Amino acid sequence: MRAGASLAFPAARGALYGDAGDPGGAGGAGAMIELASRWWQRSRRAAPPDNAALGESVLAIAVPAASVQGSACDAVLIAGGGRSRRSSAAAPLAPEPDETAWLFHPGPYHCVLRPFAAAPELGLQLCFVIDGSDPRLAQQRFDLYLASEVQGSAVVLALAPFCAALEAALQQQLTQGQLELPPCTSVAEWNRFRAGLNRLLYQRFGVTLDDCLPVDLGDRIDFAAMLAARVASAPKAQQDAEVAPAAAPAQSQSPAPAPAPAPAPAAVDAAALRRLFLELPCLTAALRAAVLQDETMAANTAQTAALDGSPQFRRQQALWRRLDLVNLQVSTMPALALAAPGLALGRSEQARRARHSQRACAALDDGWALLARLDGTPRRAADTAAAASDDAERIVANLEFDLQERRAIAAPDSGEMAAS
Repeated sequence: MRAGASLAFPAARGALYGDAGDPGGAGGAGAMIELASRWWQRSRRAAPPDNAALGESVLAIAVPAASVQGSACDAVLIAGGGRSRRSSAAAPLAPEPDETAWLFHPGPYHCVLRPFAAAPELGLQLCFVIDGSDPRLAQQRFDLYLASEVQGSAVVLALAPFCAALEAALQQQLTQGQLELPPCTSVAEWNRFRAGLNRLLYQRFGVTLDDCLPVDLGDRIDFAAMLAARVASAPKAQQDAEVAPAAAPAQSQSPAPAPAPAPAPAAVDAAALRRLFLELPCLTAALRAAVLQDETMAANTAQTAALDGSPQFRRQQALWRRLDLVNLQVSTMPALALAAPGLALGRSEQARRARHSQRACAALDDGWALLARLDGTPRRAADTAAAASDDAERIVANLEFDLQERRAIAAPDSGEMAAS
């Protein structure tokens, strides 16, 4: 047995390493390299993505680049700098090395929104779809949303957080009075609200409203849980002030949920600046194309040139110049953690800078909402053009202020020097 084993061992060793069982032979080294290469290729071979949730609870999912070629869903290829292009199942595109592939399903998707935070029993049942490719646009709006708000922070765009963003945008517009949904809404008022909501969702998120119906959520709302969550999210000092000292402790049936930890200022600032860097140039170009002035000023080039001296034209030109300077400020924004080269900034000032970045994003959202209103209003109305110009100047002023505060190394009332 031992002799047979010794006779078989060199043959096996030769089959593995090369001729005559020499581990250092050229044939043995080539075989080992080939086996290692095949194993590495098999380990790196992209597994087919799990697309079962696409179209139901997931809108888009990041997948390996190799899986785009064989997928039946459309894909968005997003480069590191935010440039995006679409790849369809009929005409697939080969991803570049620096591109991230996102598979998405056009829908339809269903969700229920609460238009008024103070009345959670009132709801809107929405059905929406992801907008198709528009050849007139250099970048689709949904692709821009993926590049600016999703990529870098998540690998899956789920339906629940996306609907929460829709609800926040709707509540903001209703609070500002830009959309109207009065009690006992008439058919004309409802159609006007539905059209405005459709334009808002398209300009802000790149989705198209397919259906919208009012629903009663009274039976689905747990008001006790909502109050407990509201108390848990309130600051502790405010909770202590609202509780009477002589009040007896109430018997709680279930402990209140713990509030979610606040994100780090660096993450908040990076996400906000990414949105501003990618979306603000697109918004500026869209507002230029919308032509805020009277329709007669944009009738033809000769007539526009003849009206160069009008106050409205000069007002618009000044607005475009201010927007260009705002884009320049975003492109040259200093680092969050540095007050000067080699000089670190305090944590409190970093948090202040991050807050101003978030407020600048809120002004950016107002800009997209303004663009949605311009799409649905006749430009030849003088009062409408004046109101749109006022809103545009307010938005630009907010952007200028918050970006200037983001660049400052200290608050204006702190008595310290600020960096311009």
